[in-house]
Amino acid sequence: MINTGKKILVTGSSGLIGSEVCVYFAGLGWQVHGVDNNQRAVFFGPQGDTRWNQRRLVDKLGGAFHHHETDIRDRKGVLELLKQIKPDAVVHAAAQPSHDRAAAIPFDDFDTNAVGTLNLLEAVRQACPESPFVHMSTNKVYGDKPNTIALVEKETRWDYADPLYVDGITENFSIDQSKHSIFGASKVAADVMVQEYGRYFNMPSCCLRGGCLTGPNHSGVELHGFLSYLVKCNLEGREYKIFGYKGKQVRDNIHSYDVASFIQAFIDAPRTAEVYNLGGGRANSCSIWEAFKLAEKFSGKAQIYSYVDENRIGDHICYISNLAKIRAHYPGWDITISLEETIKQILEALRGR
Repeated sequence: MINTGKKILVTGSSGLIGSEVCVYFAGLGWQVHGVDNNQRAVFFGPQGDTRWNQRRLVDKLGGAFHHHETDIRDRKGVLELLKQIKPDAVVHAAAQPSHDRAAAIPFDDFDTNAVGTLNLLEAVRQACPESPFVHMSTNKVYGDKPNTIALVEKETRWDYADPLYVDGITENFSIDQSKHSIFGASKVAADVMVQEYGRYFNMPSCCLRGGCLTGPNHSGVELHGFLSYLVKCNLEGREYKIFGYKGKQVRDNIHSYDVASFIQAFIDAPRTAEVYNLGGGRANSCSIWEAFKLAEKFSGKAQIYSYVDENRIGDHICYISNLAKIRAHYPGWDITISLEETIKQILEALRGR
C-alpha cells in the first residue's frame, strides 16, 4: 500500500473500535499513531487486557503503526504528543466503557471519559484545528429515557408499540431529565464538549452515539461487550447471567468494520459539531434470547444461563438506532456485515485465540 503521507491518531487503539480503525486506515496508506495504556485491564482485570490486540497491530501493520503508551488523563503528555504528530485526523475511542463499573470508580470514570476528551480537544485545537475529530460517544447519553417509549411484549423480544419509533431512535431524542448512570453522565459531558468545540471554535467534529459496537477483536467482559461476552460464555460452557426484562431486552449490533468505514466517510467529507446515532439498525437487532439461539446455531453448544429478576440501573429495555440521518448525510455508506456473520466471526476469533 502506498504511503499517502497522512497521519491519523487513534485513542483506545488496542480496543475494539480503535484497533479496527487502525487496520482500516493503515490499509488506505495512512501512518497510524495508536494511543493506549491498557487501562481496560485496570478497569476489568485480566479478562479486559488488550495487550494481545496491541501485539496484533504491531505484527499486522509493521512500520505503518506507531504505539504510544500515553494516558489521555495526562494533559501535558497529550498536548506534547499532538504537537509532535500533528495528525490529519483524530479518532477518540478511549473510554471507561461500563456503566456498572463507573459507580464504583466515579473519579476514574469522569477523569477518563470527560476530562480525557477535553484534554484531547484542547490539544487538537492548539496543534491541528483543521483535522477532523471523531468522538466515540454512546447511546447512554439518552439515559433511561428510551424506556418511556410505549413497548409491546413479543415472544422473544420487547419492541416499540409507537409507530414513530419503528425505525428506531433519532438524534433529536431528549437526553434530559433521565437516569444516565455515572458512566452515561461522564459521556454526556464529553459528547457536549465535542459539539461545543465544533461550534465555538469551528472545528470539524462529530459524536457517534453507538449502539452495541461489536466484532471479533472485542475483549468482552460481563460488564461491557454484550455480544462478545455472550458468545464467549456459550463457547466456554460458562453461565451467562440475564439481568431482568425477561431476557427480552433488545440491542442493535454493528460490526466494528462498518464503524471504521463510516469514520472514513466522515473524515473524507467532514462536518462541524455533528451528532449521529450509529448502530446496526432494526435489521441487526436482537434480544438476549435471540442472541442465544444464534450463538447455539454456530457453536453447536447449548447456552448455559441464569436469570436475575433485577435489571441493571439505567439499562435500556429496547434500543434500536435510527440510521436515517447518517444515511442522508453519507449516502455512500451502509451496513455491510449482518448480525449472523458478526456472531460467526466472533466465534471463529475466540476459537482461534
